Amino acid sequence: MVDASDFPILSRKVNGKRLVYLDNAATTQKPQTVIDAMNTYYTNSNANVHRAVHTLAGEATDGYEACRTSLKSWFNAERVVMTSGTTEAINLVAHGWGRANLREGDAVVLTEMEHHSDIVPWQMLSKERGVELRYVPVLDDMTLDMEAYEASLPGAKLVCVVHTSNVLGVRNPVEHIIEQAHAAGARVLLDAAQGAPHTRIDVTELEVDFLAVSAHKMLGPTGIGCLTVKEEAFAEMAPFMGGGDMIDQVTVEGSTYQDNEHKFEAGTPRIAEAIGWKAAMDYLENVDLEAEHHRLLHIARWTAAALRDLGCTVYGRHDDLDSAVVSFLHPDLHAEDMAHLLDAQGFAVRTGHHCAQPLLHRLGISSTVRASFYLYNTMEEAEGLVEALTAVLERFGGSA
Repeated sequence: MVDASDFPILSRKVNGKRLVYLDNAATTQKPQTVIDAMNTYYTNSNANVHRAVHTLAGEATDGYEACRTSLKSWFNAERVVMTSGTTEAINLVAHGWGRANLREGDAVVLTEMEHHSDIVPWQMLSKERGVELRYVPVLDDMTLDMEAYEASLPGAKLVCVVHTSNVLGVRNPVEHIIEQAHAAGARVLLDAAQGAPHTRIDVTELEVDFLAVSAHKMLGPTGIGCLTVKEEAFAEMAPFMGGGDMIDQVTVEGSTYQDNEHKFEAGTPRIAEAIGWKAAMDYLENVDLEAEHHRLLHIARWTAAALRDLGCTVYGRHDDLDSAVVSFLHPDLHAEDMAHLLDAQGFAVRTGHHCAQPLLHRLGISSTVRASFYLYNTMEEAEGLVEALTAVLERFGGSA
């Protein structure tokens, strides 16, 4: 476990109670080192990157590109395109690769477990190009129907799948999914927004073509993420946006583009955010993520069992590779009301459809309460959550 004192926000009080932050699947808190790195850039080196030769521009460029270097090392990636987050990274695949390679009648395989960010861009492309979308169902045990998946592959050009569900915490068998997709001649896009914060993902070992990630879910700042791209897939992509920095030459007759990742990074990039993300990765380098995974999963399993004892329905299985996410509902108290009452006790949890409405529709519900644990959370906090919920249910007429 990391030192909670590294995270200044965790010392504050909410409604007169010590903050217990359990909304990590939405965004994680930032260590002081990340905040300091961004402040240092703005205080000492604020400048634009890549083209100027003055000292500040050099420092800004070095800081920005150091983040890309760290990301390539962290994910063992051939190409890393900086984006605003997982959503833009997926849209970059849809626009930069999809428009260049998909035609009417081609098929893209999705799943009912996907975040809206990995559904809506493909629906938009489908309407524009006549691309067929095939959805892999979720079984009653809250896993993907792998027989249906294999049956969906003939004729598919791309498979889009979430590494770990943001609602269920279920870690999908991505190794098998990628292997089967490639055997069928399809490329694979992996949404790793929830998986990357909890484990080191080696994209070369996985042989995944595209991997989308957000910094803010792994201790970094909001507003930045990346897309890792296999070299062969990178060569098949066309520019998504046009503007400065992504060009080689521009004349009134036409333009040529850079041949590196800058080709997909038009305009002024997220410099301070990249410097903050680099600091976050430096912090994570000193964390035993495997040990933390087991510790947090133990907390999630205990919490799930305790919630079931209170009459809650828990959505998820918490197998060995799953993440520490506990989504639940109580029959006597609306999810939003429960969240408000928990917030009054200092517990930050999330409610709603979690941008996964097809999955919740499959489960027959419209929302859940979600508690998600990360590196600075403790068993004592989980016990406090259950105690607070017990008191809420006793007070407001629910069975506890």
